[in-house]
Amino acid sequence: MGSLFRASKTLKTRKYLSPSSSINNPFDGFGSCLRYCSHSRQNSKESAPIDLSRYPVENIRNFSIIAHVDHGKSTLADRLLELTGTIKRGHGQPQYLDKLQVERERGITVKAQTATMFHKHKFRGCNEPSTFLLNLIDTPGHVDFSYEVSRSLAACQGALLVVDAAQGVQAQTVANFYLAFESNLTIIPVINKIDQPTADPDRVKAQLKSMFDLEPSDALLTSAKTGQGLEHVLPAVIERIPPPPGSSVSPLRMLLLDSYYDEYKGVICHVAIVDGALRKGDKISSAATGQAYEILDVGIMHPELTPTGVLLSGQVGYVVTGMRSTKEARIGDTLYHTRTTVEPLPGFKPAKHMVFSGLYPADGSDFEALNHAIERLTCNDASVSITKESSTALGLGFRCGFLGLLHMDVFHQRLEQEYGAHVISTVPTVPYIFEYSDGSKVEVQNPAALPSNPKKRVTACWEPTVLATIIIPSEYVGPVITLCSERRGHQLEYSFIDSQRAFMKYRLPLREIVVDFYNELKSITSGYASFDYEDSEYQHSDLVKLDILLNGQPVDAMATIVHNLKAQRVGRELVDKLKKFIDRQMFEITIQAAIGSKVIARETISAMRKNVLAKCYGGDITRKRKLLEKQKEGKKRMKRVGSVDIPQEAFHQLLKVS
Repeated sequence: MGSLFRASKTLKTRKYLSPSSSINNPFDGFGSCLRYCSHSRQNSKESAPIDLSRYPVENIRNFSIIAHVDHGKSTLADRLLELTGTIKRGHGQPQYLDKLQVERERGITVKAQTATMFHKHKFRGCNEPSTFLLNLIDTPGHVDFSYEVSRSLAACQGALLVVDAAQGVQAQTVANFYLAFESNLTIIPVINKIDQPTADPDRVKAQLKSMFDLEPSDALLTSAKTGQGLEHVLPAVIERIPPPPGSSVSPLRMLLLDSYYDEYKGVICHVAIVDGALRKGDKISSAATGQAYEILDVGIMHPELTPTGVLLSGQVGYVVTGMRSTKEARIGDTLYHTRTTVEPLPGFKPAKHMVFSGLYPADGSDFEALNHAIERLTCNDASVSITKESSTALGLGFRCGFLGLLHMDVFHQRLEQEYGAHVISTVPTVPYIFEYSDGSKVEVQNPAALPSNPKKRVTACWEPTVLATIIIPSEYVGPVITLCSERRGHQLEYSFIDSQRAFMKYRLPLREIVVDFYNELKSITSGYASFDYEDSEYQHSDLVKLDILLNGQPVDAMATIVHNLKAQRVGRELVDKLKKFIDRQMFEITIQAAIGSKVIARETISAMRKNVLAKCYGGDITRKRKLLEKQKEGKKRMKRVGSVDIPQEAFHQLLKVS
């Protein structure tokens, strides 16, 4: 089977060879690819395609690429893969490591991806160059996926901090720098996109010095698009980043970094070997679940799954253990050889869910299919929490916790694209804490679970807050301060990075930023603002539950918790939106927004009326009155027993109401 795999791989490689390609150009990924293919054909007689025993710990470097959104992380990863001959230049898709359809459509990285590269480097004073094994991890840039970044950094000893030469330091640059700094990683600043007409590398160097105390002389000037300056990146990685600290003679300890589900192999786990060695056929156990497994396949991502039969200390790769349940692969778990005793690795901080939303099948009979799709997808995205719930309006469904609004949006899109699921999502909410008159406290994630008229009186409420970092051009300071004040923000810090850009720090209620704050911020700053946040403590607040009633019946899926001062405005906006999207019926529909028993906003959708007088061409007026009275009675009965269908567009529109 192994020889068949290698033969097919060699044929696939030969298929793309071109006699006109240059092999001498050091940056020509194709030439490197050809050299690598001939090297792998020489090794094809061995039991494993790549002999990892040739790379001791001191010849291994694990590094990550971190940056703000759209500063060129994925393009830089492409160029490094081409430079080392791991992929062929110009062949395949750009942003090679962005595998998901949603990543390609939106131009963002959602999942951290790993790739192993081999690169020859000669230190000063050495006669012969050594071959180094480099594990590259490309990470997302958006604030909602900082959990992915923190997991990636746990497997690294260094990071390339990529900054756009034109845009300079932005909010997520700051957040990712401190994530790497707290993990004690060696940070190499890379100023990218120096080929742009508006690039100003000297200004960016000054920003890196003033904000992070990084020496300007340490910064690498590159253009991932043109290849300029890239020849200095890998030597800097090898010379500045230390090798992994693990011991090859200690008992096996490996960290479970990520997992995803494959239809044929089951759960594929991405792991970092901290100590010891792992071989195909070994028996391993999980520190979290205590379950034992046999290693069915082990290898590296080069950049696709490449079996090697072994993983050694300091290396990052994948294992297939025959796990069938998505709940068995716990991210951050320590895996070790069965019948040995080891100290579990620290793992990761649990993901803190910031946004909660109900997820229901568009067709009630599709519940089992949706359940199956969510199970498969949560193996791929362990940062989503799932609990089952039921709604009188929408039937059986799930209450899902997400790290942010983009995370929620991407999860919905992946459900539809990868599994063909059609879902209705409710208005996103955040977790609140309510205290009752008897002293008991309850955390509320679903507003429908909070009774409007409880027997016990609510005496106090708390809502979660975030510490928001905003970096903007200095001419937009006034409008941004106004926006933050409207959103009940409290200013903590305000300074200037340089003559053109301002740095602001605010404490904001999470409820105020969770739906449309970022869109508003981008709008008033002409798209120049960058925004990042981290969760903070709960604060006292005056909160009320806002119910939406259709013909006097509450729709639990549309209930929301709002601040008392904004309740009337939000209620009016909700009923106005609903009036536009609910179809007219044969009976009158009353839409109301209410706090407890007090109605604060109302709209009425008039009934469609059949002309019952069409057949009367004159005659006695009493006959017409009799027909109209009969119609009126029928409408009353319809209103009493009829049900109002709420279209999916209504739920999507309610997402846009802050």
